[in-house]
Formats: sequence, C-alpha cells, structure tokens
Amino acid sequence: MNSTISLIAIAVVSIATVIIAIHGLRISRTTGDFYVASRTVRPWWNASAIGGEYLSAASFLGIAGLIVVSGQDALWFPIGYTAGYLMLLLFVAAPLRRSGAYTLPDFAQIRLGSRTARRITSLLVVIVGWLYIVPQLHGAALTLGISSGLPGWMGSTLVMGIVCVTVLSGGMRSITFVQAFQYWLKLAALAIPTVFLLLFLGMEGQSPTAGGAAFDMPAPASADHGLYHNISLLIALLFGTLGLPHVLVRFYTNPDGPSARKTTAIVLGLLSIFYLFPTMLGILGRVYAPDLAAAGNADATVLLLPGRIVGGAAGDMLSALIIGGAFAAFLSTSSGLVVSLAGVISQDLFQGTVRGFRIATVLATAVPLLLALGTSTFALAGAIGSVFAFTASTICPLLLLGIWWRGLTPAGAIAGMVTGALACGCALIAAALLDPGIGTAYLLVSQPAGWSVPLAFLTTILVSLASRSSRHPGTDSVMARLHVPELS
Repeated sequence: MNSTISLIAIAVVSIATVIIAIHGLRISRTTGDFYVASRTVRPWWNASAIGGEYLSAASFLGIAGLIVVSGQDALWFPIGYTAGYLMLLLFVAAPLRRSGAYTLPDFAQIRLGSRTARRITSLLVVIVGWLYIVPQLHGAALTLGISSGLPGWMGSTLVMGIVCVTVLSGGMRSITFVQAFQYWLKLAALAIPTVFLLLFLGMEGQSPTAGGAAFDMPAPASADHGLYHNISLLIALLFGTLGLPHVLVRFYTNPDGPSARKTTAIVLGLLSIFYLFPTMLGILGRVYAPDLAAAGNADATVLLLPGRIVGGAAGDMLSALIIGGAFAAFLSTSSGLVVSLAGVISQDLFQGTVRGFRIATVLATAVPLLLALGTSTFALAGAIGSVFAFTASTICPLLLLGIWWRGLTPAGAIAGMVTGALACGCALIAAALLDPGIGTAYLLVSQPAGWSVPLAFLTTILVSLASRSSRHPGTDSVMARLHVPELS
C-alpha cells in the first residue's frame, strides 16, 4: 500500500470537510441553526445526512471483518442496522418531530414534566454518545496505522480535531452539509472498488466466491452462534436504533411530521444500497484474505483487499479511495454524535446559548478522545453492537412508551432507565472480565439485550402502573401534539 497516496486521500477528505463546514458557518446565525438547522432540512438532504452519520466505522470496516470471521452469522448486523429504520418510520419519526423538542432530554421533560427524568436522560445520552465515538476513533487509528505506518493516536486526534472545528463552525447547519456529502463519498468509496475487484476477478477467470467455497468455510468455534445470540443481537440492533441520540436529533430538523416519515423511508433505501458493498467485500475477504481473521485483524479486510487482489498502482489507488471513505465515516458519525452531545450538555449546563453550545462541543470531543487514547482497538462491529444493546435497554423504553402509552409516569421512566442501564452495563462489564469458554453465562452477559430490554420495559410499565397518580397533568395535550397530523 502506497502511504503517500493514502495520506493524500485522508488530506483531501479532511480539507473538503472543513471547507463545507465553513460554508455552513456563513448561513448559521441563530440558536435554531446550531441545534436543529432551524427545522428547514428537506427529506433528501436529511436522509443523506442521516446515512452519512449512521454509517460508522462498524458499517464501513466492521461488517466485512465480521463476515470474514463469522460468515453468514454476521449478516444479522446489516439486516438489523437497516431494519431499525423501519421501526423508526413506523413508531418514532413523525411523533418525535411534532414534539417540538431540540434534544432527547427536551422530549423527556415535555412528555413527563420531570427535571429528574430529564437529567437522567441527559446523562444516558452523553454516555451513549461517548461510547459510540470511541470505536470511531479506534477505526481512525487502525486505518492511519495500516495505510501510512504512522502512530494510531494521530488518526484519533486528527478526527476529533476536524470534528471540533466543523461543529464549532456552524452546529447542525454545517454538519448537515458535511454529512450529506460524506454519505455519497462513502458509498462511492466502497462501490467503485467492489465493482472493480469483481470485474478484475472475472477477467482473470477467477471466481469471487471460489466456486461457492466462501459460503462453506467454517466459522471459528468462538463464532458459533446459537438462536439466543441471534435473537438478542437483533433486539439490540432494532430497538437500539430507536434510541441513538445522533439519529433522533436529525428528525428535529425536518419541517414537519410527514417530512420526517419521508426522510426515514429514503434512509431505508440508502442504507440498503450501501450495505450491499461491505457484504460483498466480506465475501471476497473470506476467499482472498482469510488469514486476517486468524491474525485478529479482520477489520482491516476492506483496506487490504485491493492490494491482495489487484496489487500495483491500481491497487494503491483503490485502497486510497477506500481509506478516504473510511475517514469520511469516522468524521461524519463523530460529527453527528458531537452535535447531539453538545446540544444536551449546553442546555443542561450552559443555558442553551450559542456560546454554551461551543463550550459543550469542546467537552464532547475531549472526553472520548482521552478514552480512545487510553484503550486499545477491538472488533468495531461488536463494540457498536454493545452500544446498541445499552441504548435499547435505556433510552428506547422511554421513547416508545412515551410516544405510544399515556400511562407512562416520571417514576416509571426513571426506574426503567436506571434498571436497564445497571442490568446492561453490569453485564457488558462482566463480559469483558469473564472467560468466553464458560458457555451460557458468558453468552447471557455478552449479548444482554435479549433479557435486559424486556426487563427495562417491564420495570417501566409496572412502576408506572404503581405510580399512576403522579402522571404528568399535561399528558393528554402532549399526546395530542405527538399524534395529531399537522395541517397542510
């Protein structure tokens, strides 16, 4: 791999990101511009921006790596990542936009009338955001190290530095332009090399699947997943999508509820197209780079395949395109997360001013950078899957029950969030400490969503029923606002 070409690709993507963000600064003037782009983002722009921020390191690098390691079992990840948006379309998009909130904690206070519920929601949003950013920075470290041989910490620092500058420039208004551009860049960065590699193999008379052998290769014993694993993973991905703060905040930027629904439908199409390509690259990796799984470096599959299959200058150019797309993935996802975190921190600590938003942006970038520098890179898709499980166990019950059940009370919401956080959080910590060879116990703590999500929902419902007298007196008017369509 030619390090000079790779570094040029990283530089081009970084410079383009900053230029687009500066353009956003020219039209970002009000508080509404910084928080929700003044609620004027049209469906196609918003869908592209959601695709830009949602397709993270786990999607760009991790899916192909998991397919190399686990074969067809890894297909649950792209299925779950995409199907989560169907849940958003059906249950969340339009009501959330009608709520009139700027952030998820705003929604909690509007719906429940409780400062305590708001504070707990804010804390969970910040925790989820920071945990989600760290794998992006690990991905940047991995990519820079493989492509140039430079220390990985430089990749993490570069991503956070650019994100901080772009968010400070114009908040949500700037980030919308940046993320929309980066979705199409990421799609091209995977689609062009994938098509080229398939055509090259065809001209060389080689089978991309080794005559179907790629589908028959046994997965390692550690990747032999049973029914519970797959069900729990799907629960985490489907319900976790509903609670991702950087995704939810984008629905506040739509002009109205119908636009939010249309945005979500477009996102389903954009994600379905995108996930075709890491899936195909993962299959190619099982044939032409199976050693990466044994070496524990499967996340590098997408980066190394062009050099393995084509080689030479053409392979270097394809690798550089992929590396540029990978950095776009790290930048766009981290940008969306920082915007959502800065909004929450600013409103809770700095009175929600533009100056407070900028101070919060620095805090939202500094903490995950320190966490990433202090930890080692691990399987990207698996790390993001754990964040989805935590989100599904905490924020999702508040959101779904808050929108669709008028019986939700502040005590019930608080009990559900705390129970889900403790159950899922303790399970994931235990999974990091236990030996995977212990069997069922390890499976239950490494994939906790199968029991922690139902536990959180059940706790929320039971405590709400027991405290029905404390229901927010404005519940009926809030529910009407959420569910009565706007006048056209």
